Amino acid sequence: MKSIQEVKRFHEARLMALPDVVSVGIGLNEAGDAAVIVGLARENTATRAHIPQRLEEYPVVVRITGSAKAE
Repeated sequence: MKSIQEVKRFHEARLMALPDVVSVGIGLNEAGDAAVIVGLARENTATRAHIPQRLEEYPVVVRITGSAKAE
């Protein structure tokens, strides 16, 4: 079984290439299980359709985080 860090690293570039995806991280889902967290700048149903519910054995949580700005 791969670690969640390995799974995130493997899939991160593909997820970040999707429209409105601004972050890919690791956190917890509502059940308290380790999950890959995908942050969207805004709701985008077309992008959501390309984000799987699971990456390998880990759940994926999509959150609307807004745009990321560097200062």
